[in-house]
Amino acid sequence: MPKLSIIQSGKRMTNRPAIQIENCQFRYQPDSDKALLHIAHWQIEKGETVFVYGPSGSGKSTLLNLLAGILIPQQGNITLDDVTLNQLNHRKRDAFRAQHIGMVFQRFNLIPYLTVADNIKLASHFSKLDKQHLQQRTLELMKALQLEVALLERPASQLSVGQQQRVAIVRALVNQPELLIVDEPTSALDSDARDSFVDLLLGQVQAAKVTLIFVSHDRSLAQHFSRQLDIQSFVVAGEKHAV
Repeated sequence: MPKLSIIQSGKRMTNRPAIQIENCQFRYQPDSDKALLHIAHWQIEKGETVFVYGPSGSGKSTLLNLLAGILIPQQGNITLDDVTLNQLNHRKRDAFRAQHIGMVFQRFNLIPYLTVADNIKLASHFSKLDKQHLQQRTLELMKALQLEVALLERPASQLSVGQQQRVAIVRALVNQPELLIVDEPTSALDSDARDSFVDLLLGQVQAAKVTLIFVSHDRSLAQHFSRQLDIQSFVVAGEKHAV
């Protein structure tokens, strides 16, 4: 595979952990006596690549939604760098997510009738990037991921699966986030395409010095990552859930 260009992040880094969770409990039914997830303590250092695995319905997506501030725990704190997400109101959590967290979804979540450029711009809507910086960053990432600049004007529906994958990475990294969350992006891919995608993603993560949380039920991918987590270690025994 050709060597990829290196994109460096210019964001300030502190000595704090990238992620710190203390005594966190989350349940979908607040009146239940049992917590779906109970995390006594979990800490991820900056730049770590963490592989989170577990069977379908075991709570992997719930954990990601907590880390992104989409869900809020009933108890405990979730802190990214020096910001405790559950102490922010909804509007501030949305703004923090846009500025500090990139996300790649299972189906990539590109809007098919929008151009590639407009799909990427959506990710920067709430960010602090000015237009010129956004354009420059987009072009750098397109080049690094071996995407032709002409694709920026093409509707997302006209892209191949491989191109959609790489555009999803561009969109996730364009704001230079400190944390990248990736949710089951390889479930529909064959083994060769799956490994190629993971190598491509990790190359950019390393170049940008981003902390990565990668979720999958496929444990054969674990070898690519610096750390592994069985999500079932966070699940209270006997608790039923559907995510």
